[in-house]
Amino acid sequence: MSTTELPLLVIPGDDPVQIAGSPRLETLREHFEIRLHDNRPANDDEKIERATGATALINSRGAVTWPGDVLGQLPDLKFISTCGIGTDSIDLAACRELGITVSNIPGRTAPVVAEHAFALMMAISRRTSYFTAAMKRNDWHQILSTSLSGKTLGVIGTGNIGTEMIRLSRAFGMEVIAWSFNPDGEKAQQMGFRYVERDEVFSQSDVVSLHVKLTDDSRHLVASRELSLMPPGSLLVNTARGAVVDTAALVEALDSGHLGGAALDVYENEPLETDHPLIRCEHVVLTPHCADQTPEGNDLLNLGAMENAIAFLQGHPQNVVS
Repeated sequence: MSTTELPLLVIPGDDPVQIAGSPRLETLREHFEIRLHDNRPANDDEKIERATGATALINSRGAVTWPGDVLGQLPDLKFISTCGIGTDSIDLAACRELGITVSNIPGRTAPVVAEHAFALMMAISRRTSYFTAAMKRNDWHQILSTSLSGKTLGVIGTGNIGTEMIRLSRAFGMEVIAWSFNPDGEKAQQMGFRYVERDEVFSQSDVVSLHVKLTDDSRHLVASRELSLMPPGSLLVNTARGAVVDTAALVEALDSGHLGGAALDVYENEPLETDHPLIRCEHVVLTPHCADQTPEGNDLLNLGAMENAIAFLQGHPQNVVS
């Protein structure tokens, strides 16, 4: 079969690089004509221009969003795969109406993301960023940091990543309590943690780590009320989605000194503005939505997107979310 006879697969905005140069692309070329764009589309019109004629998209960057009015102008489009677990960049309701299958990549990079969440927890508890910034100003002073062994970690969301975070933290000597939209009592028994009411996670934890997907039910799940329940000096870690936390309430809790610190990989608006209030908060650790960005993590995501696209083409779609 010649290239012109192959269905078109578009990668609309691979910026920063996720899949460009991956050997997984070469496998995809056996099944699709590939059109890869290495910069983000400037607007919806450019998205439509890039995706016109495509049977499939691999949305390698969640910053490239697909609202219903854009999808409605792509009559050839039948399939979208994300390059991760999150699908909040895609109007799933519109996809259902338009007959567009959407697949994601659940679970594969859970150990990679959980490792990053654990590193963030360690960094904020021992105030490594704060001390580093102070020493670079020739400011040598010591303040108390937090030991984690023996402390209580509260986990919100016990899916693949939350489960890995629990495993790491239990091995480190932490007690773990958790709340989930879908609790699994057998998992709790096997791993040695307890499910409790959601308010108790906030009120009884030295550290709260967030691991839920962004839905209408989880948007601003952590707001002023929840933050006020947290013990003075406690810590918040978020590697889920930025909008799970009410950012204004978080800044207020940090500025007041009620929270001892926060460690964040995700934000309500990305990239984070240079004058954002979080930037001036002293006891924060910030990373640029990069929890799964290791060579191993990237390849796992690229492999998953490749397999999703080929499975759809062969008539047995997998990891379908819409």
